[in-house]
Amino acid sequence: MPITCFIRYEIDPFQRDAFRAYAEAWGRIIPRCGGHLVGYFLPSEGTNYEAWGLIAFDSLAAYEAYRARLRADPEGRANFEWAQRQRFILREERTFTEVVGGTFERPAQPATVSAQEIRP
Repeated sequence: MPITCFIRYEIDPFQRDAFRAYAEAWGRIIPRCGGHLVGYFLPSEGTNYEAWGLIAFDSLAAYEAYRARLRADPEGRANFEWAQRQRFILREERTFTEVVGGTFERPAQPATVSAQEIRP
């Protein structure tokens, strides 16, 4: 995917479960509306108020078409409205990025151990 929308959320850490439910709903909605959902991420260690959503698109035009479908989607509208009522999202920022060739989805390679490393 040529571009990825990184959404940084500042969330109420006491409403983590509400954000989880919000993100899980997007798991159904985003692909249906044409976005390639990379994933939503909750804080685990360290900062307790930052969460992330990553959605990929073929182009900015594809993103704009997705946004139009999203606004027309009843479940999408309901999810936005619920988040506004519950106020578990305190701030939201969007950044659009492009992948650097040869760096995306590179699997881990097995570590090799040299003879020097295993000597006593």
